[in-house]
Amino acid sequence: MPATTATTVDETKAPYLLDFRGVGRRFGGTEALAPCDLTVRRGEMVSLIGPSGCGKSTLLRLSSRLDQPSSGEIDFRTDSVGYVFQDATLMPWRSVRRNVALLAELAGTSRAATTEAVDAALATVGLTDFADHLPRQLSGGMKMRASLARSLVLRPEVFLFDEPFGALDEITRGRLNLVLMDLFLEHRFAGLFVTHSVEEAVFLSTRVLVMSARPGRIVEEIEVPFAFPRSLDLRYTPAFAELAGRVAKALEAAS
Repeated sequence: MPATTATTVDETKAPYLLDFRGVGRRFGGTEALAPCDLTVRRGEMVSLIGPSGCGKSTLLRLSSRLDQPSSGEIDFRTDSVGYVFQDATLMPWRSVRRNVALLAELAGTSRAATTEAVDAALATVGLTDFADHLPRQLSGGMKMRASLARSLVLRPEVFLFDEPFGALDEITRGRLNLVLMDLFLEHRFAGLFVTHSVEEAVFLSTRVLVMSARPGRIVEEIEVPFAFPRSLDLRYTPAFAELAGRVAKALEAAS
């Protein structure tokens, strides 16, 4: 099926927060991202999967306004954006609590409101007992929890994830998939999630978008029909295996 998402807003659905219309990106003489259309609505978790160098992270940077398109238009319906990178990017001299508070401090949030928001975010990701630890005292999974909490403090309407769990072992990755799912169900943000894992893409998403090799273009859009919340046991069902196989075949054809 065509991968392009319609740019016309269907008012019977949740409002869109990001709308890409023929958006492409060139770096000098290199076309990194072919013109693409993409709409992300509130309450959707959309995964991007494709070969390395296909423009997945470029789409995230464009979504966060850290970069500008070379062609096409992006309609932003919110300025409230959270970004979780591949690395936790914690300041080593600040405690977990002070790392989580950083974005709220930069935004000028009052001390009382920041304290309340940080406490709530730490509780949500299960780090309350580690609030006064330094990053070097945390495991890799705990560092990513802190990174999630830091972005969560400002309650973003759009959450961007650039392979946040890619460097973690499978058990930790599975646990953090559940943490992220809980956050998604509680806050119903619009999520755009980059991953190289077919299983992770299917497990977390409402839709999976498969991208081609550079210049990256969206070549297939696959709806994920499983109801939320999802347990890790879903990954062992025939229906999950069938859908993951469909994504894997589309990815192989696009690479």
